Amino acid sequence: MSESQTPLSTSGPDGAGKATDDAPAKATAAANAPSAQATGGRSFLPKSTLLRHLTVVLLAVVGAVILLEITDPFTNSQLATLSYYAIAAGGLTVLTGLNGQISLGHGALMAVGAYTTALFLQAEEPIALPLILLVATVTATVVGALVGVAAARLHGPYLAGATLALAVGLPGLAIYFHDTLGGEQGIRVRAPRPPESFETFIGWVSGNSATGTKWLAYVGAICLILTYFLLANLVRSRIGRTWRAVRDQEVAAELAGINLGAWRVLAFIVSAAAAGLAGGVLALVVRLAAPSGFTLVLSLALLTAIVLGGLGSLLGALLGSALLVFLPPFVTNLGTDFGLNNTEAAQLAPFVYGVVLIVAMIFAPAGFVGTIRLRWLTYRAKQRAAAARASSGR
Repeated sequence: MSESQTPLSTSGPDGAGKATDDAPAKATAAANAPSAQATGGRSFLPKSTLLRHLTVVLLAVVGAVILLEITDPFTNSQLATLSYYAIAAGGLTVLTGLNGQISLGHGALMAVGAYTTALFLQAEEPIALPLILLVATVTATVVGALVGVAAARLHGPYLAGATLALAVGLPGLAIYFHDTLGGEQGIRVRAPRPPESFETFIGWVSGNSATGTKWLAYVGAICLILTYFLLANLVRSRIGRTWRAVRDQEVAAELAGINLGAWRVLAFIVSAAAAGLAGGVLALVVRLAAPSGFTLVLSLALLTAIVLGGLGSLLGALLGSALLVFLPPFVTNLGTDFGLNNTEAAQLAPFVYGVVLIVAMIFAPAGFVGTIRLRWLTYRAKQRAAAARASSGR
């Protein structure tokens, strides 16, 4: 049954009563589906999915330029960090929230992208930066395809265990191949200088200086917006609907002729591509590709980001990533203001983050975006049920 054919439109006393009983269940199901039309109501965006997403991209570009030009260099650096977290979290929310596969190995896939970027930038005359990031994305995609094929028949804790082994083992290759990958010290990344066209653009827009930090923040913002544009179109396509069918009803999907293994592998490939691009941006921003930057903590941080924001929602992945980036320094500065020393204030940040995670799981089990959407849909369902009762003369 499609969303436009829900029992909320049933007239008559019995139909209205049934609509009232089914309203929370229907609202819950719609909240878990990342459809832009799930909330109903009037929209000022174009009806075409592609045009709607292009409009959002245009607004995002304008907003990113304004934000990067009115903030200081430190905030620019934080926004650059947000970009690679959000890119990886966007790919992971497609895999976990949309297709139902749990991955604890995305930090390792980011390492593939980061080391690929670092190796290419070591050349005396490296190729263009967009090509380097593209190669990093493709390399991580190939690795993700191999892992996806191997894990296609695994579910739940078994899949989590397999990807956990990937997260623990893959960064160790840098130590084994220390002559090429730098061992424990890693590879120093020579970030490319901003092109003259960028300096001209910044001078024309704001008159500010085109620093290296701002350049990398713009690179991250461009990669983030492009990634989310592609993922959003993918989610709203037939591919996204098939992934949701595999996630929600495996037996029904298989009876309908859907190859479950192939579609799971495809989801892993898409997610790995996003992780590879995120790793490339990370290497540029941090200017280092080392095993210590791609531990299991990174993979768990990405997973908590999409859980806090809301599984299956790209906006939720962005909000969860922002929480990862901005909450720890905010808590640290707050602790310092209250008289704690630097060590105590730094230890306070993960504690507060843990408290936020626990509170969110209790009061917003569907994540921030999912819970807000759920409550809005429940409210709309009750309104429609009340309208149905009124029209029936009750």
